[in-house]
Amino acid sequence: MAAGAGSGRGCGAAARGAGSSMARSGRLRSGAASKLKRWRKGHSSDCNPETRQHRLAARSRFCSRPAEKSNLTVDAVKLHNELQSGSLRLERPSDSTQLRMEEDDAGEAATEKSSGTFLSGLSDCTNVTFSKVQRFWESNSAAHKEICAVLAAVTEVIRSRGGKESETEYFAALMTTLEAVESPESLAAVAYLLNLVLKRVPSPVLIKKFSDASKAFTSIISSQACSSSTSALRWILSCLATLLRKQDLAAWNYPVTLQVYHGLLSFCVHTKPKVRKAAQHGICSVLRGSEFMFGDTAPEHHPAAPSTAKFCVQEIEKAGGTKEATTTLHVLSLLRDLLPCFPAAVVKTCCETLLRVMTLSHVLVTACAMQAFHSLFSAQASVACLPAELNAQIITALYDYVPSTSDLQPLLTWLSTMERAHVNLGRLQKDLCWAHLPRLFSAAMNCFLSPHSQVVSAAAQTLETLLSECVAPHMDDLGTVSASASAPAAFLCKMFKSVEEGLTYRFHAAWGEVLRVLEVFFEMCGKQCHPIMRKCLRSLCDLRLSPHFPHTTEVDQAVGAAVSAMGPEVLLEAVPLEIDGKEETLDFPRSWLLPVLRDYVQGTRLGFFTSYFLPLAATLKNRAVEFTQAGKSVEAKIYDTLQWQVWTLLPGFCTRPTDVLGAFKGLARTLGMAISERPDLRPTVCQALRTLIHKGCQTDAERAEVGRFAKNFLPILFNVYSQAEEDAGSNAQRRSVLDTVRAYLTITDPQMVCGFLQKASEKLTSPESSEFTRLSILDLVVAMAPYASEPSLGCLYRTIQPSLQSKEHSMQKKAYRVLEEVCAAPHGPCQAFVRSHLRDLQTALLDSLKSAASPAKRPRLKCLFHIVKQLSAEHEPFITALVPEVILCTKEVSVGARKNAFALLVEMGHAFIRFGPTPQEAMERFLLLVYAGLTGSVTMISCTVLALTRLFFEFKDHLELSVVEQLLQNVCLLLASRTRDVVKAALGFLKVVLLLVDTKLLAKHVQVMLEALGNLLDDMRRHFRMKLRNLFTKFIRKFGFELVKGLLPVEYHKVLVNIRKAEGRSRKQRALRQAAANTDEEEAPPAQPRGDSMEEILADSEDEEEEEEERQQSKERRKQARQKGQAWLKEGEEDEPLNFLDPNVSQRVLATKPGPRRSRGVSHDFQMSEDGRLIIHEEEEEMDDAEAKGVDEEMKDVLQDVGLRSRKSQKRRFREEQEDEEPESGTYPQYRAGGSGIHRQLDKQPAFGAEYRSKVRDLGGGRVWKGKGDVKKKGQLDPYAYIPLNRAKLNRRKQAKMQGQFKGLMKGAQRGAKAGRRNRLKAQRP
Repeated sequence: MAAGAGSGRGCGAAARGAGSSMARSGRLRSGAASKLKRWRKGHSSDCNPETRQHRLAARSRFCSRPAEKSNLTVDAVKLHNELQSGSLRLERPSDSTQLRMEEDDAGEAATEKSSGTFLSGLSDCTNVTFSKVQRFWESNSAAHKEICAVLAAVTEVIRSRGGKESETEYFAALMTTLEAVESPESLAAVAYLLNLVLKRVPSPVLIKKFSDASKAFTSIISSQACSSSTSALRWILSCLATLLRKQDLAAWNYPVTLQVYHGLLSFCVHTKPKVRKAAQHGICSVLRGSEFMFGDTAPEHHPAAPSTAKFCVQEIEKAGGTKEATTTLHVLSLLRDLLPCFPAAVVKTCCETLLRVMTLSHVLVTACAMQAFHSLFSAQASVACLPAELNAQIITALYDYVPSTSDLQPLLTWLSTMERAHVNLGRLQKDLCWAHLPRLFSAAMNCFLSPHSQVVSAAAQTLETLLSECVAPHMDDLGTVSASASAPAAFLCKMFKSVEEGLTYRFHAAWGEVLRVLEVFFEMCGKQCHPIMRKCLRSLCDLRLSPHFPHTTEVDQAVGAAVSAMGPEVLLEAVPLEIDGKEETLDFPRSWLLPVLRDYVQGTRLGFFTSYFLPLAATLKNRAVEFTQAGKSVEAKIYDTLQWQVWTLLPGFCTRPTDVLGAFKGLARTLGMAISERPDLRPTVCQALRTLIHKGCQTDAERAEVGRFAKNFLPILFNVYSQAEEDAGSNAQRRSVLDTVRAYLTITDPQMVCGFLQKASEKLTSPESSEFTRLSILDLVVAMAPYASEPSLGCLYRTIQPSLQSKEHSMQKKAYRVLEEVCAAPHGPCQAFVRSHLRDLQTALLDSLKSAASPAKRPRLKCLFHIVKQLSAEHEPFITALVPEVILCTKEVSVGARKNAFALLVEMGHAFIRFGPTPQEAMERFLLLVYAGLTGSVTMISCTVLALTRLFFEFKDHLELSVVEQLLQNVCLLLASRTRDVVKAALGFLKVVLLLVDTKLLAKHVQVMLEALGNLLDDMRRHFRMKLRNLFTKFIRKFGFELVKGLLPVEYHKVLVNIRKAEGRSRKQRALRQAAANTDEEEAPPAQPRGDSMEEILADSEDEEEEEEERQQSKERRKQARQKGQAWLKEGEEDEPLNFLDPNVSQRVLATKPGPRRSRGVSHDFQMSEDGRLIIHEEEEEMDDAEAKGVDEEMKDVLQDVGLRSRKSQKRRFREEQEDEEPESGTYPQYRAGGSGIHRQLDKQPAFGAEYRSKVRDLGGGRVWKGKGDVKKKGQLDPYAYIPLNRAKLNRRKQAKMQGQFKGLMKGAQRGAKAGRRNRLKAQRP
């Protein structure tokens, strides 16, 4: 103690000396010197300070005698000292491994005796059951350390007796220890370990030892029942539950088993929350998770279920209608999990009790009882537990407890419970469910009158769920439903009538939700119920025409659902279009139906379009022509738009039509005429044909029927596509026609295709054909080639072969496109043609190498790609001849050509691997061919490095170590080049190497790579500064800062230090973001355990963190304190008195305080700009680009030049890395106005308050503000002084200065006010 005090005085003296020196050296504020306590020189450590509050308190505790028997023993002091000294620290696996490695290197070996401690049984415990305990050693909790000590002692005992550390041995040892320990802390520790091991002890052992174990547990429970500490009691209760759960069915026939079970059951209403929770969890696990409940001979319910239900009912009745109702709430929470486990008779009794207790109008009791019902229905119990009749009776009874429409939370709970009840009833018995649905629909529609938007949304969701789960699955069994139909169709009529009533003005505030329910009703039942829905459709259409109707979108969606389900015929019968071309006015009130029909029509009769809409479109077109001839352009435009809208319905009618075989032949002639004669309708008709082929022809007969008209449609389409630009329309129309040709060719007879191909070849070689015609025919040939026969393909090849060397780039490109389609086609004739003409194709492609134009590179490379796929070993010279061309094409202007070049390069590598003999030798042979490019021109060298990068990325697993090292050394030599393209390609290769090669292998060459980077020319270093920075960042992450700094020249050190700082900031920011995310997760309200599945019931709830438990407990107490007694009684309407004898008086008891609702703003986590727009950052913008990106995404980033990036990612890279390199020639930044003179911003808004600034004078055309203050202007408001917001003024060091400024401002304002007051007084004097 003396030493400690001395050291304390020394530390205090040092601190005081430091403080005094700071006081002397620094400048103190005025008046501060008088407040400081000073010591004479050399006497600062003479005595302790005068204030000794904590020391006196410690001395009083140390010197005083304890009032009761102390737990301080010699063993406890020894344990405390060893804990504090850290000698008992548990070795982690990594630390112990490292320690053993060091000891082996030094040649020293520690003996087992010297390395062990008395807690070695914890550190090397081999039983996985206690792996959870080992993490407790890091905790500072005394209870956790006691658990570790007990486990260590028990393990040592088992080992001393030669045990194998099995669960049974631990069970026996812990049971023996349980009877010997005395202190509550040790008892709790032993109970916790028993709770862990009991779950893994074999069932026969627990069945045999049930009597002894239950007696031991029962005695401890009786002794700890009234104890202030609950730790031991809760774990013993859990042990008892596990013991009961392991018993077989025969054991439950003995009274002692039920007696032990009832002892556990009695703690379900214990006053301590932890004890009660453990008991309730144990009861649930016994009733729902006993092992005999999962066998083939499992009983329908647990033998203890009836007695459990009897206990719950008795406890509820015993509690009666007390004000607090604490016991009732506890029992209700237990019943919420147990009701699905009870037999039917017991369930009925419990439900009656729940309904009786709900009459108490206690808010919490009613809510818990409703949750119990919800759990019962959601569990989907069997008929033995919940018969359909009992389910229906509960539904009927719950109508007596409908909350008020103003009561938010109870009404939401009631709606959810009733929804689950009807869904479960529909599962048990459909007819009984349908009989109860109309009443619920009526009650739910009343909820649409609630002032709470949540209630309205919940009611709508409930109706939608009932329609989709209870009604829709059985609609196919019904025929057409009429208003006079009998049950069960009559129930459906009542349901729809209730929802239809929501269109009245009484529900106008909830029309949006009503329309959503109607949309679901139309979608689910419209096919059978359209006779009873026609009136509703007319009401919807009339409602949409009302002025300022806010829900037009919802009406369109509802009517669209009706169109999809009923078909357009039914809709137009109920709501006529009222457009016939004979209108006297141009209002067309129902023209909005045409876009709705266009978007939703499908699966209907194609003949209806032919019989109804085609004549209408012809009439409207004729009327438009009449108005055009009469000079009425506005009226002509309106009718022309209407007829175009009618034609746009055709693609919808072609989507899965029901009468293709009978209706298409009557429509085909009209469609052909529209394509050839009506350019304005051509895109729509072509789209309809494509839709009919792809989505309408479901059977072979339908495909044959539509394909029968190919001889009519294809010539028309060919002629339209071959016409000149002014006749054929825009490029979009030509593409649409060509797409239609491709679609029609899929269902056309191959012989017919060969005939068309022959005619096209004749036109192609005809001297009368213009260049546009030949190019158009080649496009058509490209479309037809995959469907031709092998002889036709031979003729076609001879026709286009001269074009492969044509000097016209367009002809050459399209000729290669023909070859590409033939080589890529999966059809048999095309593959046979390629195999038979493989030599000819190789010769032709090699001969045309020198004459291949740049636009033709993309299809040429694709053609070569498909050919190389089919080559064998004897064709290796052909691939060798292609290597230089492919390498040069990796830097083609066309993105498609570059992509195909890299794909062909990879395919050539796969071909060499196929050729053999081994992948390693094959790749080495292939790389030798590529290495030749390093001796060529500068462009060839850069292209070769790009090719090597892609090949290394694809075939790194097939390259030997020596090949990789040689490749790396060669690329490092290229970094000394004076050409930027070469250096850029070499830097890209190093990026790939850093990401793909193992660190151990890369460590051998890190010096070579860094020296090469350090010897870059100054121009290269400036130009590629961002690329170098990224490379250095990766080097630092892999090899550390010091190593990289030591291998790079001095001029790079500043960059490296900057990188280290940036990395530190990034790590810190990531840690802060992670901590904030963890905090948000902790503050989020925990989900309430429902116990729906067996895994949730049997889940281990052993959270040992006392702080977490205390927080949950305090949260529950605060929640109960807020909710306890918070019930309001709603008075009668206006002057009507409240009738307490009314059967619906329970609706007057509210859990929500009645009164005007306050609209609360929606809380979100998004930032907001000044103009009120939300700022939503993309995830990739918020993540740190250095480490947060995965390897795959970063690989895309570094392989941008080797054909492995998508266009979207290239655009994103352009946005993110605009400053990566200097702008290349031909690229200019976008100009932005700013500055003065000609660069001034013309649309700049004047500054706020500029009209009050002092006068302006011109100096050589410029403006100079004469004064700094504001001026008063006649007829305008006076200017005002303001303090601009400046973030720098928050600096605490400048606080005094800021205060002085504000004081001066206030003094000036006060002086001005006084002067003004004096002037007013003078003016008022006579």
